[in-house]
Amino acid sequence: MYSIAIHGGAGAVPAELFAKDQGRAYQASLSKVLDESYAILDRGGSSLDAVTAAVRSLEDDPLFNAGHGAALTREGWAELDAAVMEGKEQRAGAVASVRHVRNPVELARKVMEKSRHVLLVGTGAEEFAMEEGITLVPNTYFRTDERRDQLASEQRGRRVSDLMPKGAIEGGASGGSPGGSPGRLDPPVAHALIGMQGTVGAVALDKHGNLAAATSTGGMTNKRQGRVGDSPIIGAGTYAKNGVCAVSATGHGEYFIRAVAAYHIASGVEFRGMSLAEAARELIHVRIPTMGGNGGIIAIDARGEIVMDFNTDGMFRGARNSTGFREVAIKRG
Repeated sequence: MYSIAIHGGAGAVPAELFAKDQGRAYQASLSKVLDESYAILDRGGSSLDAVTAAVRSLEDDPLFNAGHGAALTREGWAELDAAVMEGKEQRAGAVASVRHVRNPVELARKVMEKSRHVLLVGTGAEEFAMEEGITLVPNTYFRTDERRDQLASEQRGRRVSDLMPKGAIEGGASGGSPGGSPGRLDPPVAHALIGMQGTVGAVALDKHGNLAAATSTGGMTNKRQGRVGDSPIIGAGTYAKNGVCAVSATGHGEYFIRAVAAYHIASGVEFRGMSLAEAARELIHVRIPTMGGNGGIIAIDARGEIVMDFNTDGMFRGARNSTGFREVAIKRG
């Protein structure tokens, strides 16, 4: 069996979000990415190619907090993080705090395949990107009006989500009114999105039994310059090992780093005899909440079994395998 799962963030998902057709936009985007990346596996492609393609597409979609439409630092910059890992040899590559790389997941893969390093940051990562012919863009490419509104709202003391649907913030930098305007969510809805994490990721098992994982994010809105979350940290937000599992996480990164979250799940499977579902449940519903955090994970084990678990109201997610199973979902249940 071969399988793939993708995610686009976890957190509170108010019913009003769907009343304004935002839910259908997310569903359509997730469905497209899921089917296109599954097709790579179906024609015999590698799990690494599938997860890279999935995350690259999610980075290009401004609905999600990665690449175009990423969350902004307190100075108004987009600083992006990404990682990839393949399970056969456990090679990994990651980048952090890059400002001009259109698709950070592609650069992370280049770090894995073309350098002797695992993690490159900032200007050093971008210098390597130029050497490898990776597409660079002005930082303005990443900065949407919605993300500027979100930053302005945060800096006024009004906390909102890092996974924000198009036009979600009322009365922000690009206009709007306190009473809500066409295409924008009213204040109660915007506040209900508190805690939504818009990190994107993918995990896959291919026909050859190889596992892979990839994760990408714009991080936290109003973060300090240079802040790095769990996404590019191997073993925290991203991990893969053949014969065990592949994991990609989304949530409050500081907690997932401290929990060594992705590796915690893998070690439960490899060394404690736990099923993937049991290991994920322990992390997401016991360890992370006990520390004070929230979020979710997607994971695939060596048999192609998929787990998508979260301790929030919802997680933007999709999964498909070669037995005919296919799911795209947002809310729980």
